[in-house]
Amino acid sequence: MIDESDTQLSPAVTERALLVLAGLFILVNHIALIIARDRAWTGLWPVGVWVLGAVGVHLWLDRRLPHRDPLLFPLALFLTGWGLNLIARLAPPFADRQARWLVVGLAALVAITLLPHSLRWLRRYRYTWLTGGLLLLGITILLGQNPSDTGPELWLGFRGLYYQPSELLKILLVVFLASYFADHQPFMRTDTVRIGVWRVPSPAFLGPVLLMWGVCMVVLVWQRDLGTAALFFVVFMILLYIASGQGQLMIGGLALLIAAGVAAYGLFDVVRLRVDIWLDPWPRAGAESYQVVQSLMAVAAGGVFGQGIGQGHPQIIPVVHSDFAFSAIAEEWGLLGSLAVLVVLGTLVARGMRIAALARSTFRSLLAAGLSVLLGVQSLLILGGVLKLVPLTGITLPFVSYGGSSLLTNFVIVGLLLVLSDQR
Repeated sequence: MIDESDTQLSPAVTERALLVLAGLFILVNHIALIIARDRAWTGLWPVGVWVLGAVGVHLWLDRRLPHRDPLLFPLALFLTGWGLNLIARLAPPFADRQARWLVVGLAALVAITLLPHSLRWLRRYRYTWLTGGLLLLGITILLGQNPSDTGPELWLGFRGLYYQPSELLKILLVVFLASYFADHQPFMRTDTVRIGVWRVPSPAFLGPVLLMWGVCMVVLVWQRDLGTAALFFVVFMILLYIASGQGQLMIGGLALLIAAGVAAYGLFDVVRLRVDIWLDPWPRAGAESYQVVQSLMAVAAGGVFGQGIGQGHPQIIPVVHSDFAFSAIAEEWGLLGSLAVLVVLGTLVARGMRIAALARSTFRSLLAAGLSVLLGVQSLLILGGVLKLVPLTGITLPFVSYGGSSLLTNFVIVGLLLVLSDQR
């Protein structure tokens, strides 16, 4: 008889096959772009960086995590390579920077696998990690810069290198919540108080976490980084629901989110403008809502099969390589390309939730779920904003959009999920 396990491909073989397919897609895509735009063949060097990174990290993961999830790394690199193609098409100087950040992100992923796989170093020092992240955010308020010299000063810079601390805080907040909820989950489900017809976890357990979350929200609102604040809120509510199992908390969270939105609409001009544009962008199509209107036109112009690689005019959308990367994909690749991005992102999130379901401890389960939810909610917020389903938040599309801080953070997330998926 043949054991069923003998007929299954090993994680290494599966991962290698997917990386080859992703590499072929990215190489052909980049060659077509060079031909279509009549560019020098030296423009292929970011693809070379991608290939070297894929091969090197794949071989390293075979040694460190032989029983890892075989889909996470190829899917993340596929989106990153597609993003490199897109940035090279729309803003060539930024493609060089993104390729360098890809190297940094892969180095961070490797560093995560070098640390103890028990992840006790994350769980035991949750207050230290979160406090450090908040201090960085506080320093940004005082000494923050903006690489483009216009807009919110959300970066810390040193000799031409810039990093956005709120990106790191996303991971640290998920680590803190997963650790805290893991310690208190049994009591959250049994020690409850009645509020009207509902029962919710006792304030004795929710108080500290609500305080820390409130500090994060205040700092982010102070920075006017309201997209990240909305992301934090949604991730917090979903993790709270997963840990407590009480659906009424989601209803209360939705009510709080609506109330916060109404308050922000009255207090902040930038929120009021984005909501007004979301409700009716056409009266300001030549001014404040120009980005959104051109984004909708680009998506419509793509049709089912798209305009083709290097074709169309997505470059007329301001900051298209960052905030509106999905619009450019929709115009050049059409509905098929748009669905491909959605399927890959959805698969990443689904694999992360599968890791959470198979985890051997509550902390590992909540951490995997929180990191997966973080990727999923961030994707939904920016995709909804680009398609005018929700107000534009200004956050990046994971792995695809230009942004070194975002790319580094996303590869740290993938590194943690790979460690969590290793079933030795």
